[in-house]
Amino acid sequence: MSKWIVLIGLIAITFFEQEEQLAWSENKLTWADFKGDPDYSTDAAATTSSGISYKLSATLKNDELDVDCKVVCYFFPQNSWYKPNKVNTVVLAHEQLHFDITELHARKFRKLLEEREFTKDVKKEIREIYTAINRDVKRMQRNYDAESDFSRNLEKQKEWGLFIQNELLKFKTYRQ
Repeated sequence: MSKWIVLIGLIAITFFEQEEQLAWSENKLTWADFKGDPDYSTDAAATTSSGISYKLSATLKNDELDVDCKVVCYFFPQNSWYKPNKVNTVVLAHEQLHFDITELHARKFRKLLEEREFTKDVKKEIREIYTAINRDVKRMQRNYDAESDFSRNLEKQKEWGLFIQNELLKFKTYRQ
C-alpha cells in the first residue's frame, strides 16, 4: 500500500507574489530595474529589495520520502529604488552585490537541502533551514553595508565584490 502526501508551500510574502519579480541571473541589474519611488526621508542613495523563496513538493511512498524543493532568489523592482542625483556606477555595483549576496544564500540553501535527509516532518525542517538562511543573509547584508560604508569605502567595496564573486563560484554547482 502506498501513501501519498503532497505538500506545496511557497515562502514569500503574498505582497511580493503580485509584484514584478526578477530571478537572479548572470545579467547585471541596471537602474531601469529599480522602479520603486525613492524614499527622500533617508540619506540612502538607493535600496535593493531581494529575497529567497521556495516551493516544496514531497511525496511519501512505501515509507520513502521524495522531496523536491525549488529555491529562487528574486529582485523586487517595485520595492527597489534610487535617487538619480545621488547615484553612479559604484552605487549600482553596490546594489548588485546586495542581490548577489541573496543569491549566494539561495545557493547555500539548495546545498543544505541536497545534503539533508528529511523525515516526515519535512515542511518544518525546511522552514527551519529557510529561517536560518534568512538570518544569515540579513547579517551578511548588514556587515557588507557597514564595512563598505554603503559603497563609499572603495577598497572595502572591491574586497566584498571579490569575496562574493569567489563565494558564488564556490557554490556554482547550486546555481539554479
